[in-house]
Amino acid sequence: MELKRVVVTGLGAVTPIGNTAEETWKNCLAGVSGAAPITRFDASKFKTTFACEVKNFDPTAFVDRKEVRKMDPFCQFAMAAATMAVDDSKMDLETVNKNRIGVVLGVGIGGMHTFEEEEWNYARNGETMGPKYNPFFVPKMIGDIAAGHISMKYGFHGPNYITASACASSTNALADAFNLIRLGKADAIVTGGAEAAIYPGGVGGFTAMHALSTRNDEPQTASRPFSASRDGFVMGEGSVCLILEELEHAKARGAKIYAEVAGAGMSADAHHITASHPEGLGAKLVMENALEDAGMQPTDIDYINVHGTSTPVGDISEVKAIQALFGEHAYKLNISSTKSMTGHLLGAAGAIEAMFSVLAVQNDIVPPTINHQAGDEDENIDYKLNFTFGQPQKRTVRAALSNTFGFGGHNACAIFKKYAD
Repeated sequence: MELKRVVVTGLGAVTPIGNTAEETWKNCLAGVSGAAPITRFDASKFKTTFACEVKNFDPTAFVDRKEVRKMDPFCQFAMAAATMAVDDSKMDLETVNKNRIGVVLGVGIGGMHTFEEEEWNYARNGETMGPKYNPFFVPKMIGDIAAGHISMKYGFHGPNYITASACASSTNALADAFNLIRLGKADAIVTGGAEAAIYPGGVGGFTAMHALSTRNDEPQTASRPFSASRDGFVMGEGSVCLILEELEHAKARGAKIYAEVAGAGMSADAHHITASHPEGLGAKLVMENALEDAGMQPTDIDYINVHGTSTPVGDISEVKAIQALFGEHAYKLNISSTKSMTGHLLGAAGAIEAMFSVLAVQNDIVPPTINHQAGDEDENIDYKLNFTFGQPQKRTVRAALSNTFGFGGHNACAIFKKYAD
């Protein structure tokens, strides 16, 4: 069976550095940090008091006001990103076969705000008033509801589900969407991810694990991947959606094509519930698997958007994996961690980083890693590698590789390349 080719034909984004894909990309290239003191709740008693929140977002621009009340914030973000992606694709919804259009999203946690709100309400009033739960509690909370809402908005009857593999979730979703299309199971799929965990449970839980940066006096520079002074990741939130489409289907309707999806890979560290393998064995394997799937060699890659969370162990292990796989070519690559600007979007991390990889390929420019200062070098990291510190770098980007790794040892990788007919 000959596999079909898959291209990216639409982008939509609600992120800590922009409420559209265009604004997010512009601010990414400008090195804008999305980190600031938390406004979502009073975090003054927490060890970490800042995060990368979505700002000035109005869900009613995308969803009817009555329906908004039935959606957790993560779902509101997903609806906005999906709407913008579908609009950007310029798909004629009156003529396409909606039975062959699906929705596959990655969601790591889901409706944390809804769960906390309902449980706090029960804790305050349950003993005196009895259990009075909102009838929308479960439909607001469950992660798969975002894909369901998107399909219902457009009448898309194709494959519809989410993947949940912690911070690898949306890259796993993208890989599934890619495979469904190239196997002929769908013509197009709305894919990506959504997350909204900047609430007491999310911040408190990750802080208790010593996973978050506590640089409360300078939040904008707290995410500093590959620097010796890094002390944990900065939590982010939002949603990014991409339209993946079968090439001939896209060409037949004259679609704009951003890039081609070349391949995807998955692996497991099988090492620790939260820490990556110290030698990066799972990270190396997932990149190998993606390259094999794409029929490419390491020398075909020009840019790696790394997982790069700004954690002491994770950054080192990923660098080791890159050097082990790419050898001398590693020094010809551009490497960058866009989490230095957006924070870590958890289940949506793979989606936003896939978007940045696609746009790097399309525009021949690599986004920067911000917040590194001279003299802040880690003796365990080889700075002969080009981490694209400080400023974006123009270069031909034939293909870009995007890594995402999740708690539980889940690793996922996607490769995007220039589209050529």
